[in-house]
Amino acid sequence: MSSRGAVRDYRAESGRHSHHPHHHHDQRHHRAVKTDYTLAHAGHQVRLGPITFWIAVGSLVIMAVWSLATGTYFAFKDDVLTRLIARHAEQQFAYEDRIAELRAQVDRIASRQLLDQEQFEQKLEQILRRQATLESRATSLTGVPDPTPTGSIRRPAPLPEPQAGNTLKPSPISDTAVFSVPPDREARLESRVLPGSNTRFASKPAAGIEGVLTRLEASLDRVEARQVATLNSIEESYDAKAKRMRGVLLDLGVNPGKAPTQSGVGGPYVPVTLAANAGSFERQLFRIKIARSHIDRLTRTLGAVPIRKPLLGDIDMSSTFGVRSDPFGRGPAMHSGVDFRGDPGDPVRATAAGKIVSAGWNGGYGKMVEIDHGNGFTTRYGHLSEISAKVGQSVHAGQIVGRVGSTGRSTGPHLHYETRIEGDAVDPQKFLRAGLRLGSVLN
Repeated sequence: MSSRGAVRDYRAESGRHSHHPHHHHDQRHHRAVKTDYTLAHAGHQVRLGPITFWIAVGSLVIMAVWSLATGTYFAFKDDVLTRLIARHAEQQFAYEDRIAELRAQVDRIASRQLLDQEQFEQKLEQILRRQATLESRATSLTGVPDPTPTGSIRRPAPLPEPQAGNTLKPSPISDTAVFSVPPDREARLESRVLPGSNTRFASKPAAGIEGVLTRLEASLDRVEARQVATLNSIEESYDAKAKRMRGVLLDLGVNPGKAPTQSGVGGPYVPVTLAANAGSFERQLFRIKIARSHIDRLTRTLGAVPIRKPLLGDIDMSSTFGVRSDPFGRGPAMHSGVDFRGDPGDPVRATAAGKIVSAGWNGGYGKMVEIDHGNGFTTRYGHLSEISAKVGQSVHAGQIVGRVGSTGRSTGPHLHYETRIEGDAVDPQKFLRAGLRLGSVLN
């Protein structure tokens, strides 16, 4: 039975009891039970409370909605499943694409790291090879003697200012200035700046491994620049020295390429060759070695040319070469040498290497020593008080051969010094000036 029938039955029953003697009691009872719901069917009645009634109604509504949703699901389940599967597949593909992208990114990072590591190893290997090359070059440089005592071209000492009251003595030998390196060459050498030495505009040092490699390369660049500057200085010094030697020898009429034969040397001839793949450093070092051999030959040639002073200290010349008044009053006479003042016993030294051909008394020379230097050069040392050499003895430049005296035709202690070419007396001042031009080259 429906709820409407239950309401009608409820109302009818209420009408039937409206005239009951206990009318007030029934009204109170009616107010107590009028909220209940009665369900009647085929003479049976079921009374329900409001809570139970609405629970039943709500259950029916939920069951209806569930039935409707279930029917809709079964009607459209294929589409829903298809969409769910497609969405799941799409998400899976997205995840797989993301994973593939991350893997590719990891591979790129790993390959970049491997490439960076390879480049780092290659650069480090290049630096190590360059360091080994520079070390071998440094070893080669230690075998090259520095042509100057300080390793660089020396500046000439400033001339002292003449003091008032002092008179300068003129000397025919010192009328030629001592040769010195031109100032422009000194300025050019001193103006060289090594790479990396100007820190004023230096960039900020890099960090990390690249910064370490950059600093190593900069340090090697500075070492290489110093080596190149050293080679340039040595080569220029050798060239200047050889040029001065050749110029002096040519002025004296001596063939620069003709060196005296050395005694006690020999060996098989092995020509010097340069490797085809030699770099600029090796080629320059080869040129320096060739220049050094030329210097050695020129030095041997100059060693047999009388260009040194026979007495140490300042030259005090009392008589020059040429026509003069005879010191004993016999009129004009030819003076075949030069006279140097000296104290008795001062050592007299050979002005060049050679062999003693005469050692003893020789007329107006008094005690005299004569040395044959080869190439037609001979020198004589007269008026000696003592002779310190023997005929046939080989002497070297600077060796003591006697002592200053006043033997023979002499008016006082002095050294009579002669230079002869092929037996003819020539002015010794020409050779002494050549020695002054060479300066430290003779040391």
